[in-house]
Amino acid sequence: MAPVPISILRVLSITDPAKASLSTSGLGSGFTSTGAIRATVPGPDGHEEERRYFVKTSANGTSAAEMFRGEYESLNAIASSVPSFCPRALAWGALDEDATDSSSCSCSSPSAAPKKQKRYYLLTEYLDLGVGGSRRASDPSSASSLAHRLAQLHSTPAPPDPDTGRRRFGFPVPTFCGDTKQPNRFRDDWADFYANERLRTILESSERRNGRDGGLRELVERTAETVVPRLLGKGHLGYDKNGKGEGIVPVVVHGDLWSGNAGRGRIVGGKAVGQDAEEDEGSVGDVVYDPSACYAHSEFELGIMRMFGGFGTKFFEEYHKLVPKTEPVEEYEDRVRLYELYHHLNHHAIFGAGYRSGAVSIMEKLLKKYG
Repeated sequence: MAPVPISILRVLSITDPAKASLSTSGLGSGFTSTGAIRATVPGPDGHEEERRYFVKTSANGTSAAEMFRGEYESLNAIASSVPSFCPRALAWGALDEDATDSSSCSCSSPSAAPKKQKRYYLLTEYLDLGVGGSRRASDPSSASSLAHRLAQLHSTPAPPDPDTGRRRFGFPVPTFCGDTKQPNRFRDDWADFYANERLRTILESSERRNGRDGGLRELVERTAETVVPRLLGKGHLGYDKNGKGEGIVPVVVHGDLWSGNAGRGRIVGGKAVGQDAEEDEGSVGDVVYDPSACYAHSEFELGIMRMFGGFGTKFFEEYHKLVPKTEPVEEYEDRVRLYELYHHLNHHAIFGAGYRSGAVSIMEKLLKKYG
């Protein structure tokens, strides 16, 4: 057991460090250090009670601050739409004792990411995974299944942009898919967002890391210029072959939903200090974590789910009973391939040449058909 950093004790209203402990045994995350906190905190009635929390930390300076800010907003966007589908984020901020930035408090609303401090944390509710059996063995027709909870998320319109009052594609803050920064600048048109905020942005990230790749650049540009508007364009996506439809509405998507970011478990004993427990706290169900959220077309979620597998036919059958395939239905498979493309390009940017061939194959097939 290790001591809990003072900045986190302050957030939890713990004045005695002996009342909290930090364990990192059996925990891990690809781009951060992780741990579990067990603490005795003041309850809503004034009596002390034991709570558990999950914490991520990173010494990666401003990038860590931006990453945790993005995950904070992502988790709470999902939890606000579908309670208990993921842990709520409780705080993020600086770990350093000489920190001058106020973000080490509850951070209930986005603020400018601090730039001076080097170590940061994200504090969330504790997610107890593995209870109630395996996610893959759960009944996909259950209300607590991944199919039903994801369908609920994808059926809930994203909140309006406070600046315009319109529902737009994007997200209030940058997020990270792996360690790739996604600016998420708001756009009114989904094809515009996907071409520029996903495909062209990840191409630029890849070239910064791996060097310029003329062949890959040409394919991405052609795909963004021709395939994206053909399949995702305004006035086309969301309309059947007879022109009937209503277009698409942006919804919150997890954004990095491969099988390693989904499980079965329950949220236990990790509410914010002074917050009453929710009625369904402790109930077992399928859950998600490590999100990279944005307001998007719901089918964008399916790209990475198809890329790595692990969800099965029954999941997709049940999900599409609740969230029908977007019109034109006959283009569904090609849309999912187009969305999968982003993740091949992102993995190429992060891990190198091994994922290049998958991206090239998708683009060549789509360009042959739609280019």
